[in-house]
Amino acid sequence: MASTQDGNDIEALQKKIRATFKTFDYSSDDTVDIRAVGQIFYLLGCIPSQKEIKQFVAGVKDKHMDYVHLEVFLPAMTQVLLENKFPSIPEHALLQAFQILDRDKKGYLDSKELTDYMTKQGDVLTEDEMAGMLKLFAENKDERLYYKDEQKRARVMRPSLYWIAQ
Repeated sequence: MASTQDGNDIEALQKKIRATFKTFDYSSDDTVDIRAVGQIFYLLGCIPSQKEIKQFVAGVKDKHMDYVHLEVFLPAMTQVLLENKFPSIPEHALLQAFQILDRDKKGYLDSKELTDYMTKQGDVLTEDEMAGMLKLFAENKDERLYYKDEQKRARVMRPSLYWIAQ
């Protein structure tokens, strides 16, 4: 009976991985650009360093192109998640990290503040990654990240903030 449950758990996990992967499969051909792999990790709750992401990508990317096939990515990512290789920091610690960054206790960070933190401290974001993150602000005319909104905070989970939480 345990093996049936384990099989169901793995199937559910792989369904989640596939759905997240497909979010970045813009050409609908079961591939993603290697630059999206970090975002996939973060959306799946894994918090690897940039070095760890590069090592993972080196093992799964197409040898001749800068993309990753789902058929190679899926088993590798399944193993990462099953081993809890890059665990996330607890939600309360992440909230505390945002509160520390919010020196004026406004309940939000504006895009300039967030850019400064995410590109200059901790495990810094690349220009492309920061541009992707700033898409969050397209939803708010005031260009503020209200960090008490758990859904938005989850999309910003990055090692760049975890150095504060730790």
